[in-house]
Amino acid sequence: MSQAKSKSRLKIWIILGVIALLVGGAGYYYKKKKSAPAVKYTEAKVTRQTLQVTILSTGVVQPENRLEIKPPIAGRVEEVLVAEGAEVKKGQILAWMSSTERAALLDAARAKGSAEVKRWEELYRPTPIMAPINGTIILRNVEAGQTFSNADSVFSMSNRLTIKAQVDETDLAQIKKGQTTTVLLDAYPREKIPGKVEKLAYDAKTVNNVTTYTVDVLPNKTPDFMRSGMTANVTFLISEKTDALTIPSESIKFVEGKPFVLMPNPKEKDKPIEQPIKIGTNDGKQTEVVEGVTEGATILISDLTMGDGKGPGGNPFMPMGRPRGAGNRGGR
Repeated sequence: MSQAKSKSRLKIWIILGVIALLVGGAGYYYKKKKSAPAVKYTEAKVTRQTLQVTILSTGVVQPENRLEIKPPIAGRVEEVLVAEGAEVKKGQILAWMSSTERAALLDAARAKGSAEVKRWEELYRPTPIMAPINGTIILRNVEAGQTFSNADSVFSMSNRLTIKAQVDETDLAQIKKGQTTTVLLDAYPREKIPGKVEKLAYDAKTVNNVTTYTVDVLPNKTPDFMRSGMTANVTFLISEKTDALTIPSESIKFVEGKPFVLMPNPKEKDKPIEQPIKIGTNDGKQTEVVEGVTEGATILISDLTMGDGKGPGGNPFMPMGRPRGAGNRGGR
C-alpha cells in the first residue's frame, strides 16, 4: 500500500514539473516576443551616377631633389640677390661674395677713402654664387655682411615639390604610374590639387607590422601656398564609371553568397519581396547594379529597433526560425 502511494506522489510531482516548465517557457516566449526587435524600413531609389573607386593615403610634401649650395671658398657675403620662394634658372647669380683676402683689403681701403675702395673693387672682383639647377629657393641662410666657411650651406633649393604618399602593400597592385590623383593639404583643406603618380618605390617600410611603399605624386601645377613638410591626403583614382545604375551598399543582403535587395510588396507591406540582383563595382557607399532592378525603382533598407512584439520573433519550442528573416523570394 505504501509503495502505491509513493508511485502516485511521484507521478504528481512529475506532472507538476512539466506544468511548471510549460508555464515558464510560455512566459519566456511572451517576454522575448514583447521585446523582440521590430524591423523598420527606409526607402531608397535606384539612381544613375558616376561611380569612382579610390584609394586614400597620407603623405608629406617634400622636394624631389634638395640641394645645399655651399660657397667655393670661405669669405663674406657682399650682396644677396634672391629671396626664399624665388624661382631661379640654372647659372643664375644668387649672391656676390668676397674671399677672406678680398674682404680684408676692402676693409683696409675704406680707411683711406671711397676712391681707394673703388680702385680695389675694380681690381679685385667679387665671386658669384650661382644656381646649379632650375628650381626654387626654399631656404636662405645668409645676409649681406655675414661671414662663412666653405663648409656652410648658404642656400637650399629644390627643383620641384612632390608628395611622398605611403600606400599599404595590399593596395599597391592597383597603383600605376601616370594615375590621376587629388591632393588635399591639411593646411588648406578646401583647395583640391590635381596631380598624377610619378614613381613607385621598390623598397618597403615596415612600422608596427604594417608594410607600406612610398609613392611619389607630382602636382599638375604646384600652387604658391604649398610648402615642404606639409601633411597631405592623397586620393588615387582606381576606376571611374559614368552613368552607372547604383544603390546604397547597405541595402544589399546575401544568402549563400548570392546578393539580393528588399523591395515593397504591394500585397503584404510587412513582408517585402527579396529581389535577386547582380552587382558590379562599388565605392564603399554606393554599389553598381548590373542586373535585377531598374532606374527609379524603390528598394528598402532594413533597420532593427526594439519593438512591442509585433516584429519578428522566434518560438523557444521550435529548433530554429526562418533562415532569411523578413521578406519573400519573388520577382520585381
